[in-house]
Amino acid sequence: MTDENTELPRDGAQKPGQRFADLLVSENVLSPKDIERAFRLAERQEDTFYAILAKLGLINERELAATYARLMGIAYLPAADFPTEAVDIDEISPRFLQQKRILPLSRTGETCVVAVADPLDQYALDAFRLAVGDEVEIQVSETAAIEKAIEQLYRAEGDRTEDALHADDTFKVDDFDVERLKDMASEAPVVRLVNQLFADAVDQRASDIHLEPFEKEFRVRFRIDGVLEAVETLPDQLRAAVTSRIKIMARLDIAERRLPQDGRAKIIVRGKEIDLRISTIPILHGESVVVRVLDRDTVALDFDRLGVSAQPRKFLDTMTSATNGIYLVTGPTGSGKTTTLYAAMTAIDSVRQKVLTVEDPIEFQLEGINQVQVHAGIGLTFAKLLRAFLRQDPDTIMVGEVRDGETARIAAQAALTGHLVLSTLHTNDAAGAVTRLMDMGVEKFLLAATVSGIAAQRLVRRLCPTCRESYEPTPELRENFGLDRLNQGTPPVLYKAVGCSACRGQGYLGRTVVMETMLMTERLKHLILQDAEHRDIRAAAIDMGMIPLQDDALLKALSGITSLEEVMRTTGDV
Repeated sequence: MTDENTELPRDGAQKPGQRFADLLVSENVLSPKDIERAFRLAERQEDTFYAILAKLGLINERELAATYARLMGIAYLPAADFPTEAVDIDEISPRFLQQKRILPLSRTGETCVVAVADPLDQYALDAFRLAVGDEVEIQVSETAAIEKAIEQLYRAEGDRTEDALHADDTFKVDDFDVERLKDMASEAPVVRLVNQLFADAVDQRASDIHLEPFEKEFRVRFRIDGVLEAVETLPDQLRAAVTSRIKIMARLDIAERRLPQDGRAKIIVRGKEIDLRISTIPILHGESVVVRVLDRDTVALDFDRLGVSAQPRKFLDTMTSATNGIYLVTGPTGSGKTTTLYAAMTAIDSVRQKVLTVEDPIEFQLEGINQVQVHAGIGLTFAKLLRAFLRQDPDTIMVGEVRDGETARIAAQAALTGHLVLSTLHTNDAAGAVTRLMDMGVEKFLLAATVSGIAAQRLVRRLCPTCRESYEPTPELRENFGLDRLNQGTPPVLYKAVGCSACRGQGYLGRTVVMETMLMTERLKHLILQDAEHRDIRAAAIDMGMIPLQDDALLKALSGITSLEEVMRTTGDV
């Protein structure tokens, strides 16, 4: 084992970390330009080369651990091989294990085998060796996996809350003492607690963090794969400090608790840059805080990775190759509409086309796309920006959401003048978009002339492939859901969620999209001009071959991708 100054064995006057850097370049993990940048920042900030790699998000944890293992000649241990029971290490506190990210694997004779996140942290390993009095054999694994295992095996999760509570005996302060709130929010235990909440959310693939104050507790929940799950309950004494810390990160006014506020922040978690979108609203016992976690690595901006079925994929290909007209993606909040449009814009050749977006808010920055943020406070509305866009010679315009008649009419005029317009709308199904636009005041002749296609979608949870179990549906289920028709006469088989360590006992792992798509044919245009009702337009679309939303979901249930319960939860209202 080497010390921190020498870091890794090296020849001559090589700078610390050079062999590690050379290996990263030779295996195409990083470019020479990235390496040069990391070395330059390491010198400027007086930090280690490895720490800078993580701060910049240039390398993920798995790549870092695997490179450590190859270069130092030690074993890489995947999380699946971690022990399921704690090793008896009475000499070391769980807090030390968590802080230094050392996971005991086994202890036999005079040797203790451990998994570490940083095999170059000689101080931590020496301290561990002295405490246990054994020789230490190290293996390397990912930081997140080690932290999670220590929390589960040694119950260290509560320690960070205790740290925050005992850091200061005066946490129960007047909420209007702004200077004291700032001091509390900046104390190291509170900072660590909030950072750990964010890290846990990223590790568990949460899309949102909900912090909710009640009379005697401060509840934390994560939304994972579209479903809220209780994570922990923090003492009420921490409410003001934690809320203030998050508001400071988002550059919000911690003294303002009477009005809703919105802000953004960026953090580095496990070597990845994560965008946070923070919303606060005043409620009975304080402020409810919701943090949207935007991890680009978990968002698939590709139709195949989104799990789009054959018929919707043809629709989306038609949409991305069109040169004019309006294409709408509809569904309730959280159904993945914006992600679908982002995937569509990624598929458009932005080198040969001018693509402009107007969004509120901008979820992700897309390379080659001109994105504009709405700012209603200074009059920068969807409608005003759309008018300005038409003077920018665009080929494709993406409108984050059609919220009013003025925006809808300007979008229609843009389509009439030869532009492709993509947007979202809040309706339950594809046909409902027609009546919704009419309710906004869009004339039926304009609607029929400009709308080229409408898709409606939902996100359903994927069954965990490790633990799902098949079963034969009852005759009643087969008849009620038309399973024999959908399965084309073959005896249908469905699958149910069970739960295992791979899916944290939930039975589900990730989500996929289900969709119904309606291209605007002459028959449908004729129905619109005749003021046809929603059900007549939908019936005509199905008659012309549209696979309804629930049928698309049921086909995925028959394929073992999702469960019948999940189909009903997400499409039962269609």
